[in-house]
Amino acid sequence: MPIFKIHHITKYEYDRPVKESMNNIMIFPFQSADQETLEQEFFITDKPEVFSYTDYWGNKAGTFNLMSPHKELVIESKLLIRTLVPQPLQLPKDTYQKDIAKHVDNDVHLLELARVSDVKDLSLMQEYVKGLFDESKSIATIIEDTCAFIFTHFTYIKGITTIETTVDEILEKQAGVCQDFAHVMLELLRMMGIPSRYVSGYICPNKNGMRGEGATHAWVEAYIPGYGWAGIDPTNNVWAANHHVKLAVGRSFEDCTPIKGTFKGPAKQSLSVYVSVGYEDGETFEELTKVQLEKQSAADDAEIIIDTFAGQQQQ
Repeated sequence: MPIFKIHHITKYEYDRPVKESMNNIMIFPFQSADQETLEQEFFITDKPEVFSYTDYWGNKAGTFNLMSPHKELVIESKLLIRTLVPQPLQLPKDTYQKDIAKHVDNDVHLLELARVSDVKDLSLMQEYVKGLFDESKSIATIIEDTCAFIFTHFTYIKGITTIETTVDEILEKQAGVCQDFAHVMLELLRMMGIPSRYVSGYICPNKNGMRGEGATHAWVEAYIPGYGWAGIDPTNNVWAANHHVKLAVGRSFEDCTPIKGTFKGPAKQSLSVYVSVGYEDGETFEELTKVQLEKQSAADDAEIIIDTFAGQQQQ
């Protein structure tokens, strides 16, 4: 099973000192049988104490505060992880949509993950569903067909959407990045009665041309009775296996935001993100992304809400 060395640095720089920075991080590997954390180190500006907890969806998260004035905030994670997904995936081919109801009715999480969000252009989504859903298809086949549909009909283009882009806007553009494709796929599967959740993590493609390299990645997990959660990546039209490292899950990106926080002070800010993936053969893939954040200005004691990934979209 492959072992990956992942180095992730998020760096904020401010044009003047800010204070009382309160932050939430969700960059711990998700606890599951599909991956094993061998080692993880954190380095954070001024070495604050990080208080960890488990959230509603089972994600490990941490909070920390920087109370004193500072002009820079760096959050660095060094992770060594082994992925353990059996190959090839043994997905059931005899489980159908009608088999889901008894599972959803007895599980609050599944019920919530099967709920369809508000989409204005329901007619277009229903048209998509009509072409994808067939009672004679197994759940695994429906999931595969939905993934392939998004991969084929939506164009991968960076920079035309943000973390606030809605499903309706993605439908209008027929384009976006992994975060957008995941959100569209979630709603299509939910409209077909299949509980589905958003996944935040990393993709470790090792030169095989996958989209989403050099940043945090997003994909979808769908619930299959008799199997459990099966990950699938509509950005690359593949089942998520040993090249996908999972950090967090939820109904949408908002539940999985890797880093977010607040600070006090009138400051303009810039953000840069560095991600590298080292492989067992010594090969390393790395990328530095500089993000232009919206300029902030406020009274000296005003609280300014900073979403660390506002502008750093999952690719």
